[in-house]
Amino acid sequence: MAVWSARRSQSRKSASDGQASAPSSLMGAQPQKLTPSVPMKDPVPATADWLVRGKDGRLTAYAPVDGGVLRWTEKNVGGPEWSGPELLPAPGLVPHLSIVQSPEGYVFLTGLRRLPGGGDHVDASIVYAVQYQTGRPLRDWHSLNSPYTSKDNRHLAAELGLPSALVDPEGSMHMFVRNAGRGVSGRSQETTGRWKGWGDIKGSGVSGTVAVTVNDAGLAEVSAPCADRVLRWSQQEPGWRMPRADELTEVSVADGTFTATRTGRETVTRFWRDAGTGEVVAWRPGDRPRPLGGGSGTGPVALLRTPVDGVDCTLLAQRDASGRPALAAYPTETEGAGLEWSQTGEVCAGAPAMALDGLGRVVLAAIGEDGALRVTRQKEESGLAMEAWTRV
Repeated sequence: MAVWSARRSQSRKSASDGQASAPSSLMGAQPQKLTPSVPMKDPVPATADWLVRGKDGRLTAYAPVDGGVLRWTEKNVGGPEWSGPELLPAPGLVPHLSIVQSPEGYVFLTGLRRLPGGGDHVDASIVYAVQYQTGRPLRDWHSLNSPYTSKDNRHLAAELGLPSALVDPEGSMHMFVRNAGRGVSGRSQETTGRWKGWGDIKGSGVSGTVAVTVNDAGLAEVSAPCADRVLRWSQQEPGWRMPRADELTEVSVADGTFTATRTGRETVTRFWRDAGTGEVVAWRPGDRPRPLGGGSGTGPVALLRTPVDGVDCTLLAQRDASGRPALAAYPTETEGAGLEWSQTGEVCAGAPAMALDGLGRVVLAAIGEDGALRVTRQKEESGLAMEAWTRV
């Protein structure tokens, strides 16, 4: 693929100013080796946070499937060989994960579990599991239930959205989800590990998956898309209180495409696709939404902030109209510099993902039509030139 140069992009800015059935028990399940089997047509939005670097520098890729999660693990820091896929059983798990990492390197997998209840009732609950070390067994899945546990309202749990999680600098986990009233509910973990009860941070008309992140001060930022606006909550101090912040109006967000990442010490940039044009949009409070092209793509964009040629850059990857991954980059928080999307690799299922490997190289990953993991790494030369794709 074409080489992208951060310095050239900065110059352009100056001149213009301007995406197997599983065992029946969730408890203590051991990984199973199996043939890759990633569904091509997921009934829920894709995610782009499924490639994670562990504390030991090795990468792990996760893909939710019917009955569990597939996992691939680098054998050595920087690759190129991988083990897997292994099936980490999770019966009833909707094939959608929110994946976050603690300061200690622990990986938290969070999802929505739906199991048959009595009669027509669906027993829906938020569940999570922890992987403490790269390649080691996933610990037991724990249920956080839902905001609806009484006899009179438990049927409303079936209307929950897909959860989004974050881990704060103290290692505590926080969970947010669109509730049955189309507002946002959350649950927070104390530093002791004890979970507080579910709380309602209000809001209305939420239509998609909530985006959450934490800034350099350790304070949470929560955003939720509606039909014609984006709602926002911003912590002013540590704790559960999540006061409403100014919302963004007169925008239309395509469902399942809302993501966010830190782009400064106290700033978070949100990304989504415009529901009308499909174009990728970037926005920070205090500024107007900035179009970034990519209108032919689908699903959320993968995000990675890293230096390129010594310049702090934001990298984006999407599944474009052809079904192939496409990569773009620009100097962080200078959307006006413009960017170009470069196609690469073969047709993929769902959104691609990005991470830095243990040697500091950009790694772009995708699931192929055959269900196998494919990766490409940054070449050891200037710019953002990528190696040939490898099928794992």
